[in-house]
Order: sequence, then structure tokens, then C-alpha cells
Amino acid sequence: MEVLYQNLFNLDVKMVIMWLIGGILIYLAIKKDMEPTLLLPMGFGAILVNLPLSGAVTQGLEEGPLSILYKAGIANELFPLILFIGIGAMIDFGPLLSNPILMLFGAAAQFGIFFTLCTASMFFDLKDAASIAIIGAADGPTSIVVGQKLQSNYIGAIMVAAYSYMALVPIIQPPIIKLLTTKKERKIRMEYTQKPVSKTTRILFPIFITIIAGLFAPASVALVGFLMFGNLIRECGVLDSLSETAQKALANLVTIFLGITIASQMQAENFLKVDTLLILFLGLVAFIFDTAGGVIFAKILNLFLKKKINPMIGAAGISAFPMSGRVVHKMALKEDPTNFLLMQATGVNVSGQIASVIAGGLILNFFLH
Repeated sequence: MEVLYQNLFNLDVKMVIMWLIGGILIYLAIKKDMEPTLLLPMGFGAILVNLPLSGAVTQGLEEGPLSILYKAGIANELFPLILFIGIGAMIDFGPLLSNPILMLFGAAAQFGIFFTLCTASMFFDLKDAASIAIIGAADGPTSIVVGQKLQSNYIGAIMVAAYSYMALVPIIQPPIIKLLTTKKERKIRMEYTQKPVSKTTRILFPIFITIIAGLFAPASVALVGFLMFGNLIRECGVLDSLSETAQKALANLVTIFLGITIASQMQAENFLKVDTLLILFLGLVAFIFDTAGGVIFAKILNLFLKKKINPMIGAAGISAFPMSGRVVHKMALKEDPTNFLLMQATGVNVSGQIASVIAGGLILNFFLH
């Protein structure tokens, strides 16, 4: 009987705190429907790895399954890159190809990455600061790849921050957008004309983007290449079954493994530190300034344009696809139920997906050596 209860003496207050954090993630996933495919596995995993002498993670010489999965799928960037194939297969670049100027907003919305890099460098060494800054890419796989390649000491906190803030986009973005825009600006109507995009253009686009990114940011080739390969599967027209598999079965399976494996880095002794809280704060700063960068860029353009742009679409330039585009669309409908910005916001959102992985590649180019 004494042996049965012996493990209770290994229980630590910090573990209980991590149970509460895991419970909050599960609550947000189920009750608030915030990216449940990510937050639920992360939340449950946080509880799993913070049980005393948990067999889910490595204890001494005995390897735990989550630790094995981490080495096999995250430490070598395999899971994030495979997930990018699924994400690429989900993306329709049609709205962007119909209006290429939307690409500018995706670029502008990466401002938070470089602002946070400068801020984080005051508290961390440059490689850690660069890894923390990429949280602003609003793209979990990119954050993992950059953090791993730069061998950051805070990869666990970075992964958790990146995925948590992605899920919290519907909470984070609206107040920033409202703060930076007037009611009149939020009501600006933008006509959308669906220009025909040829199949040849749709096929060549992912190929050219990969080549261009590879020439200017060679470290981004894996990130951009896997994303564009997924899109090529979608657009080629001869691999419909593979495209459907990539979008559904593959993406869902990898997301489950990714979410619960990330939790292996949420052990209390490594996670509950002042540095972790600072990283979570800096990640939030990156998201805020990404959103602000896109909105302010649109407002500056409006100073020179006769046909005004609704500055809210600039906020969709972060890579959180498709959450950010939906947020902007819903805000526009709330201001004016007849103002539909979904296509414009989606076009900006997919441009942000490209811009974020290129930004990740540029960060790697600067700091990898």
C-alpha cells in the first residue's frame, strides 16, 4: 500500500500549476473553439508530462514516447515541414493572383518580427532573440524550424507561445484594429472583381515562388518549398486524391502528433521560469506590431490612393491562416452587414503565409552562421 502512494511524494506545486495551464488550454479548445486541433493536444500533453515521474517523457535511462516523438518529428523539423504540405494544399492563391498588390500587405505585416528582434536582443543573445522574434510570423511550423536550426535554449516556450497566440488571434487582433482605425475607415467598401487566373499561372506560381525564395533566402527553401509543393499538388489537376489526403488525413494526423509532442517541452522545471514569461510577453508584442504594421501600411497607402483601401485588411497579413482573414471579414460585417471583405482579406492572409516563411528564411540567413 505504501508503494502505491509513494509517487505522491514526488508531486510538486509547479506540476499542479502546469495542470492548470493545461486545463486552460483544453477549456479554450472545447468551450471557446479556439484552434482545438492544436490547443487540446497541447493542453492534455501538458498534464501528461507533469505527472510525477511521468512515463510519457524520458526518465533516466528509460525513454518516454513523447520524448521519442520529439526527437523523431520536431528536433529534425520533420513534423512542421510535412504539415506545410497540408497547409499548401489548403491554400487557394487565386485571390492573391487576381490582385498581386495584396502581397505588399503580407510583407508589411511582418514588421513585428523585426521590431521584436531588436527588443528581445536586449534580454537574450542574438540567436535566442531571433528565435523569439519569429513567433511574430504567426506560423507555428516556421517558429519550430527557425528555433531548432538556431538551437535556441527556449524552444519549448517559443513553440507554446507561437501556437497559443495563433489560436488567440480572434481575441488579440480586434482591439488593435479598432485602436488604429476610425469607424469610417472600417466601413470602407472594396469592390472585388474575380479576374480569371489561368491554370498555367496557378501551376507556375508555386514553382517561381520557390525559385525566387531560394535565390534570395536559401535557408527558406525547405519552408517555402514544402508549402509550395502542397499547393502544386492542389493546382496541378492530376493529383486530386493526394491533394485531399494532404488537406485532411495528413494535416490532421501531423497536427495531433505535433500538438501533443510540443507538450513534451512543457515540463514544469523547464517551463515555469521568468524567461518563459518574458518570451510569452515578447511573442504578444510581435503579434501586436505585426497587426499594427499591416494596418498602418494600408493607412499610409490611402494617403496616395483615390480608391481607398479598408485598412483592416492589412491586419490579415499575418500568417495565421485562415483565422486572421475571418477576423477582418467578421469585423467588416459588424460595422456594415453588406460589406464583404472576405476575398480581399483572404488574399492578404495567403500573402502573409508566403511572407512569413520568407521572413523565417531571412532570419536564418542572418543568424545561422
